[in-house]
Amino acid sequence: MKFSWRSLAFLALPLVVIGFFLWQSTFTVVNANTEGTPNAATSRMTYGRFLNYLDAGRVTTVDFYDGGRTAIVEAVDPDLDNRVQQLRVDLPSKAPELVSRLRASGISIATHPPSNNGAILGILGNLIFPILLIIGLVFLFRRSNNVPGGPGQAMNFGKSRARFQMDAKTGIRFDDVAGIEEAKEELEEVVTFLKQPERFTAVGARIPKGLLLVGSPGTGKTLLAKAIAGEAEVPFFSISGSEFVEMFVGVGASRVRDLFKKAKENAPCLIFIDEIDAVGRQRGAGIGGGNDEREQTLNQLLTEMDGFEGNTGIIIIAATNRPDVLDSALLRPGRFDRQVMVDAPDIKGRLAILEVHARNKKLADDISLDIIARRTPGFTGADLANLLNEAAILTARRRKEAVTMAEIDDAVDRVVAGMEGTPLLDGKSKRLIAYHEVGHAIVGTLVRDHDPVQKVTLIPRGQAQGLTWFAPDEEQGLTSKSQIYARIMGALGGRAAEDVIFGRDEVTTGASNDLQQVTGMARQMVTRLGMSDLGPVSLEGQSQEVFLGRDLMTRSEYSDRIGALIDQQVRSIVQHCYEDTLKLIQENRTVIDRLVDLLVEKETIDGEEFRQIVAEYTAVPEKERFVPVL
Repeated sequence: MKFSWRSLAFLALPLVVIGFFLWQSTFTVVNANTEGTPNAATSRMTYGRFLNYLDAGRVTTVDFYDGGRTAIVEAVDPDLDNRVQQLRVDLPSKAPELVSRLRASGISIATHPPSNNGAILGILGNLIFPILLIIGLVFLFRRSNNVPGGPGQAMNFGKSRARFQMDAKTGIRFDDVAGIEEAKEELEEVVTFLKQPERFTAVGARIPKGLLLVGSPGTGKTLLAKAIAGEAEVPFFSISGSEFVEMFVGVGASRVRDLFKKAKENAPCLIFIDEIDAVGRQRGAGIGGGNDEREQTLNQLLTEMDGFEGNTGIIIIAATNRPDVLDSALLRPGRFDRQVMVDAPDIKGRLAILEVHARNKKLADDISLDIIARRTPGFTGADLANLLNEAAILTARRRKEAVTMAEIDDAVDRVVAGMEGTPLLDGKSKRLIAYHEVGHAIVGTLVRDHDPVQKVTLIPRGQAQGLTWFAPDEEQGLTSKSQIYARIMGALGGRAAEDVIFGRDEVTTGASNDLQQVTGMARQMVTRLGMSDLGPVSLEGQSQEVFLGRDLMTRSEYSDRIGALIDQQVRSIVQHCYEDTLKLIQENRTVIDRLVDLLVEKETIDGEEFRQIVAEYTAVPEKERFVPVL
């Protein structure tokens, strides 16, 4: 915890005040004990000597203090030429005859009552620790009021933690969002609803109550919400789904009620709930029942969105990448009237996104954003932003003045495959990896329905010792059976090359990931796509994570006999493709040896050079798709 000068002054002031009172009390007691006594009364005299002086008639006056325990005596001292001295005498507690003797001798007597400042001092001393403790606790509670979940908010568990902005200033407008034009049009309409509702109410249309943004991570769902906040010019609440849920039962429902209460007070307004699947998962999925805090929160959310009271003037925007686990009651019209798909951008969308993120980047003259967009199929908006940022970092590291295509190429490889590793040394291992990668590339080049080769490299990245890049076709949404066969053969090209060149006993573990992909594709052909001898039947649902309570105890969708047939068909497809791949490798052994020698020397061969070398030995089928390479 950081303490400011103001905080230190707040703590020090009570200490100074208490210290002043203690000093003042002590000073008063000392003065009271010596009141009426000149400064010369610093000498002490024993009680026995005092009695001798009394018997000799040398005592003139006696002043009693402290309830008779102390006396200030004026006496004539014969050792000082009979001058009068003021002496202090400590009297015994039991001397009742002393006063009678003093009176009998005609000595002036004065009694001074004891001061009560000692009691005040004792009380203050006992109160010092409690006062300091109370001040410290008050200070801590005041400091923690601004800390979410701090002790100062012990009574505010049920309050909503949504960030509220009367005039949201996110710094993002719709012009800053690119690549997801369809989703942006849907949300621009919502902004028009809020700004000009009469255009829609005049024809009987009503404002939608909720919009659900669905898409993969990094596609721009939260960015769209920020753009809406910047454009709508209405009060804006933003909260994450996980902030509703606490360890205490009923807290989430209370926060939902408080959120909508504040929203109704500021209607019309927008509420943005990020990662709503944290609180909106299907009800009844628990095993054994019980009082589920998340389900109570969801029930309250359903009631507030479309219950008996309604929420006129409030538009809810939620984002998730797991719509399959959301409760069906949450997705029905009247709650989330629209589901807006925010997909990964196509080539035009990627080009628009690159133009947005390249505004503050210093690019070289030879940079072509169109080529970068074609080089990055499947990249989301977040991936493209990271790509240009990585390229800029590499440019600064290499002490260049502008980003060039070399940095873009390295940044793409880094984002997709990981950091660049130490180059391989010449030797058997390097040549084996080169044959493996050339095996992938030669099959991808000679099989008509395979994606064209983009680059073959022996530079290690991530866990891979070598990589072969292909340029997939993104314009074709459907995939044919021949294309799947071609992809299986391409994945098996590395293992087939090792088998042909080094022999079956020398094959390595380098193809383990390839075999997993091959088995997955073949199994989908049999169980989901109806591309096997079992006929056009779908035997398995779409692969997804097990959802506790719904999928854990589900029975198999087929019998044991069908399961054995599925395994047989998968093995048959893979074996057939592997035999064709082996034949293709054996027929092109000469060009493979030349490509391996070139790859070991240069470590990287781009797709165009690779195809030109292959064309010198055999006819290369013309691909229907072609993507420019860097």
